[in-house]
Amino acid sequence: MASEVPGDDDRVKVPGKAAASGRGDDGAMPNAAASPTLADRLRKDLRNPLFLQAYALMINTAITAVLGLGYWVLATRLYSPAAFGEGQTMISAMRLFSSLTGLAFVGAMARFIPVAGRRTSEFVLRGYGMAGATGVVAALGFLLTLPLWGPAYAQLGGFGPGLFFLVSVLVWTIFTLQDVTLAGLRRAVWVPANSLGFGLVKMVLLAALAFALPEGGLFGGIFLSWIIPTAMALIPINWFIFRHAIPRHVERTEDDPPRLREIGRFLAGDFPGALSLLLTLYLVPVLIAAWLNDATVFGYFSVTHTLGCMIGLLAANMAVSLTVEGSFHPAELARSVRNALRRTVLIVVPIVAIVTLAAPLILTVFSAELAEATSPLLRLMALAVLPGILIEIHLSTLRTLRQARRLAIVQIGLAVIMLGLIAVLFPLAGVTGVGYAVLAANAVVALAVVPHLRRVAVVS
Repeated sequence: MASEVPGDDDRVKVPGKAAASGRGDDGAMPNAAASPTLADRLRKDLRNPLFLQAYALMINTAITAVLGLGYWVLATRLYSPAAFGEGQTMISAMRLFSSLTGLAFVGAMARFIPVAGRRTSEFVLRGYGMAGATGVVAALGFLLTLPLWGPAYAQLGGFGPGLFFLVSVLVWTIFTLQDVTLAGLRRAVWVPANSLGFGLVKMVLLAALAFALPEGGLFGGIFLSWIIPTAMALIPINWFIFRHAIPRHVERTEDDPPRLREIGRFLAGDFPGALSLLLTLYLVPVLIAAWLNDATVFGYFSVTHTLGCMIGLLAANMAVSLTVEGSFHPAELARSVRNALRRTVLIVVPIVAIVTLAAPLILTVFSAELAEATSPLLRLMALAVLPGILIEIHLSTLRTLRQARRLAIVQIGLAVIMLGLIAVLFPLAGVTGVGYAVLAANAVVALAVVPHLRRVAVVS
């Protein structure tokens, strides 16, 4: 049974009511005594639900990155370069449709789970169902047009492989929504435990299948070691969500659930934008695989691109927590935005600096050939996270303020700029061109959103 998270008994505040006076930006009473130590600051942060949930999600990202690094290092040792690249190709295709549609619902679930009241179970199930159905339909369209995607995906042809691929998309879609569901219920502290168990089982299975199924592709050891633990994780996590977390959440929130029309308006603005933005994460690897038609080189690109995206997730984690807390306490949005920006910069900037300086050393863990081919890409993607902080926090404030039109404009604009630059720069600079495109697009959009973000941070 989960321990009580400080702040769980806070009821949803009525928009417009001022927060208690006399508190500092971190939500605690100022202390005129000696300067607090690092431990004191950390304890104070953990009493603030904004930071508690964000830190839990960031720890989850760190665990995922470390175990993912170990997983791919193990895969490069146990499987041939071609099998490694083929396995990555299948995983990229699956994640394109499952993550694309599943994560497009993240904003809505983070925004409305905190205030769904007695309809929380219904809302979560509808989110799972809509995201899963959308992902499967999109994947079916992909399967029906396989000849257009080149020989890299030819093995997905046929009823058996196609059906298995569709089931995998459905499983991964629900898996991607579990974390935001826990965050929306203020139970994000359980997310790292889920990732730890998933990552360890995945590595054990990868090693075990290396001897029985050493080939790549849909039925090779790499893909199966990825999808089997995912399916296993659905049962215990969702049992905890629906049997424990949701009932406790309903008890602690006011019973004034949002109307379907309100949710529909939000999705109408957020979903198209989120979908287009996620194309920059999940469509790009699929396109690169088709353009390269070289499993070995794509394996190099995929590992590096994944590591770069992991760093960007740190800012996205804080943004999810900000959306949740902004929904619980809309009157405190300005202070929450300032706190989120400060903490994100404090955590992310040193990581970006280390990755930028040590990119070749980090990638050498996989192989010298991989490090030589993709070190510039990792450096550029790490630098792109810095302007990405402003974009993620800005998107979170727009969700909290329900400014769906502006939200869609920013997301679609970023996607169009980034995909356009990738199409132009990839033929000129190869996989490094993807890094230049990501950095340039993030910088342009960050400059555009700063004025509005500044206004929100000053006056909620």
